[in-house]
Amino acid sequence: MKRALLLAAAVLCGCTGTFSDVAPTPPAAYAKLGHATGEACGTLLLGYPGYSFLPINLNERTRHAYEDAVASVPGATALVDVTIRERWFWWAIGSTRCTTIEGEAIK
Repeated sequence: MKRALLLAAAVLCGCTGTFSDVAPTPPAAYAKLGHATGEACGTLLLGYPGYSFLPINLNERTRHAYEDAVASVPGATALVDVTIRERWFWWAIGSTRCTTIEGEAIK
């Protein structure tokens, strides 16, 4: 019984993480500049998708997609009304996960 509880605790603790901000809080007053979109992808290489062990550009893809979206509108400094989508696909020796961020660019 003790082993089962210990195993369950180890599995559940291994699946936790902390929240992180994707973007700064927008200022109280800002000007809307138009629609912005950005995308970034990362790959899990070598193995089946659930068991792949070589991440390539995987952990920073949300930040990169946000930066790409802000850069897509000249003069933009941040985004509001943000939507995040993720898509993924398997291929012969791994999987790729792409994050798309869309929102209203502001200055």
